Amino acid sequence: MPYVQISDECVFYAYHASALEKAPSVLLVHGAGGSHLHWGYEVRSLPEANVYAVDLPGHGRSGGSGRCSVAAYVESILEFMNVLELERAVVVGHSMGSAIGLTLGIAHPKCIQGLVLIGSGARLRVLPAILKGLLSDFGATVKTIVSHCYGSGATEQMKRLGLGQMLAVGEQVLHDDFVACDFFDVMGRLESLRAPTLIITGMEDVMTPPKYAQYLTEHIEGSQLTLIEGAGHMVMLERDKLVAQAIIRFLEML
Repeated sequence: MPYVQISDECVFYAYHASALEKAPSVLLVHGAGGSHLHWGYEVRSLPEANVYAVDLPGHGRSGGSGRCSVAAYVESILEFMNVLELERAVVVGHSMGSAIGLTLGIAHPKCIQGLVLIGSGARLRVLPAILKGLLSDFGATVKTIVSHCYGSGATEQMKRLGLGQMLAVGEQVLHDDFVACDFFDVMGRLESLRAPTLIITGMEDVMTPPKYAQYLTEHIEGSQLTLIEGAGHMVMLERDKLVAQAIIRFLEML
């Protein structure tokens, strides 16, 4: 598995190469407290694309420190793309990763071939009790967060793995991620987005409910919406085949 050096930080990414000669580059950006493992196998190994599933700084196998703003994570992604000489990519972001993708699409449109926004919203406000609890009672607060992340079709093993992965990130990184989400707001800037956009949401998502996806669809010109039954906020793990199929159809239209 490869690493790259970015701003004195060692950043990990999982890579899947397509057999197609002119396959698009797809960059998977996970959400708060996540890693490349938050992407289901079917999504990480799309046969129609060269797929880069990055661990943001301070997450997963990457070194360095987390960030406390979406803008700072955007700079990390731009550096990542520059090091790997990815002039343009289809950015697939989940939750906080979708905020990173939206910001890239608005502020740096030339590097975006398309956007896939999963479990997304134009703003991602966080309850003050969650922000406080992450510093005062980390374990219990993470359990609360994870309990709201999965739909009725998720297995208990999937939930246990999700809990372990989020706990492993640590309280400061996870707290800062949620601070970044809380300050994110592009509600007044969506009309300037011109990248082809696919929006995917689990019908049982209580973290970023379907009404958030509907708002994005109504305010991003030409965007497409895919709602997936029986899945929650972690739809790309819970229904990875359906999410992969939706992304493949989207790539075929670019």
